[in-house]
Amino acid sequence: MRYSEDLIEEIRQRNDIVDVISGYVKLTRKGSSYFGLCPFHNEKSPSFSVSPDKQMYYCFGCGAGGNVYTFIMEYENFTFTEAVKFLAERAGVQLPVQEYSKEAKEQADLKTQLLMIHKLAAKFYFYQLKDKAGEQAYHYLRGRELSDETIVKFGLGYSAKFSDSLYRYIKGKGYTDDVLSKSGLFQADEKRGMYDKFWNRVMFPIMDVSSRVIGFGGRVMGDGKPKYLNSPETLIFDKSRNLYGLNIARTARKKNLIICEGYMDVIAMHQAGFDNAVASLGTALTAQQANLIKRYSNEVLLLYDSDEAGQKAALRAIPLLRAAGVSARVIDLSPYKDPDEFIKEAGAGAFQERLENGRNGFMFQVMIDSRGFDMKDPQGQSDFFHSVAKMLLEFEDEIERTSYLEAVAREYQVKPDMLQRLVGRLALKGAGVPRTEPPKSGQHRRQEKESGYELSQKLLLTWLVTYPGIFEEVIEWISPEDFTTPLYHTVAGMLYEQHQNGEVNPARLLNAFSDSEEQKSVAAVFNARFPLQDDAQRTQALWDVICRMLENSIAYRTEHLDPADMKGLMKIMEDKKKLEDLKGRKVQLHISFD
Repeated sequence: MRYSEDLIEEIRQRNDIVDVISGYVKLTRKGSSYFGLCPFHNEKSPSFSVSPDKQMYYCFGCGAGGNVYTFIMEYENFTFTEAVKFLAERAGVQLPVQEYSKEAKEQADLKTQLLMIHKLAAKFYFYQLKDKAGEQAYHYLRGRELSDETIVKFGLGYSAKFSDSLYRYIKGKGYTDDVLSKSGLFQADEKRGMYDKFWNRVMFPIMDVSSRVIGFGGRVMGDGKPKYLNSPETLIFDKSRNLYGLNIARTARKKNLIICEGYMDVIAMHQAGFDNAVASLGTALTAQQANLIKRYSNEVLLLYDSDEAGQKAALRAIPLLRAAGVSARVIDLSPYKDPDEFIKEAGAGAFQERLENGRNGFMFQVMIDSRGFDMKDPQGQSDFFHSVAKMLLEFEDEIERTSYLEAVAREYQVKPDMLQRLVGRLALKGAGVPRTEPPKSGQHRRQEKESGYELSQKLLLTWLVTYPGIFEEVIEWISPEDFTTPLYHTVAGMLYEQHQNGEVNPARLLNAFSDSEEQKSVAAVFNARFPLQDDAQRTQALWDVICRMLENSIAYRTEHLDPADMKGLMKIMEDKKKLEDLKGRKVQLHISFD
């Protein structure tokens, strides 16, 4: 059940956005807005703006933006409902009790119970580590040079040699066998009944981004098999959608995340000061994990082991990260096997140098690819460059593709124009999408027009919320139907409705979008930059925008007109006359920018 719009708006109004964000970001007033360093990307100069008038924030560096709900969702990794509850509690607003279907309530209750069982298990394992029975495990961790502080920070523990000790403890808390069987912490058979999944292992609690324990990894003490054992997937644990250590790394606010292979790599790196390290959970990196990473960073450093398996893991990860919009660099750890060994042998300073000199992900792919060809043989070289040309076709952006093409040409001593022609020929043969040829002049002009029309729509929406006084003049010429970009059309309709009801309130409008990515896109609509010095310049710019939007709207409606729609045809003819009058200056705009 979604809370009522009025209640959501009341909660938003009672949480001033400047006050809320000031609790997370140091803000300084500049003019009518406040500025600070963006908490969502690494920057040295403040580009993060908070507007008390609009009750919105926007970063001109990375594009993050929205209202107070968006900020809490993004910063705390909350759902919209969780953000509403958080801000309601902050403002002292009592929320109504939500009614759930029987199935939804049972599911929610089970999830709550499973989270509590895992919390109890983590405490139990931690206690066991400090008990006499856990001496071997404790000495193992200390032998790996982990401090007591680090052990506490990651909640490390020990599962005893008795195969039912955790079961007896949790069962004593009143949980049924049916619920315990769904936790993933226990197994059952007819002979033994219910017993612990983990025993005689060092235990690594796996936490979600909100630091709730959702699963465990266990490293066996001795020679037992398997060496590492992980929780199965449950209602609360999906290993393909979580990353070990992300609950801590996301608060590091560094410019990148470091992906390692295992628990101990992450823990050792955090102890050495590299607190932006995470690890996939016993699997190769997944597309879901890549998308999760994108929420916190645009760049990843891949620190897989320096053996062949580590190289293959990096090669699998790079295209997944690229598809999610995350750039990757590969760190060479040789002659050391993993980050833990590197830091212990060479020190944190040398390790930092390696991080700063990581190899670009695509160039790493090319380097590994080159090893499959005899580069001393002319045919081998030819085959290699054909292979690279196919890889270059994966880049849709021509500037990006050209940059990589030139980098490959420099490193492998081939003329850039020759490689460019090869890419073009392969594209034409169907080896990839033919993107190397420059666009036809007519097509290019159409793309520029489309871009210009979108900018005009965005500018007008920004001005309507910044200068509500222009609304009365604008609605004489422009209606929501004239916004031909789908998102802008939706937002314009909502904004015009607000105006009819006597209040232009962009922050309230954002409440209708519960997805943080949608809110970010809408926030960008209201933050187009266009420096205007005085009312005369603003009036001229507004005239240009109205003319351009009418022109685009007429062309769009003409192209999609049903021949039998006489009413639509008459409206097009009427708007053409209006456009002619505007362009011929037969009418003047009377604008108030107060």
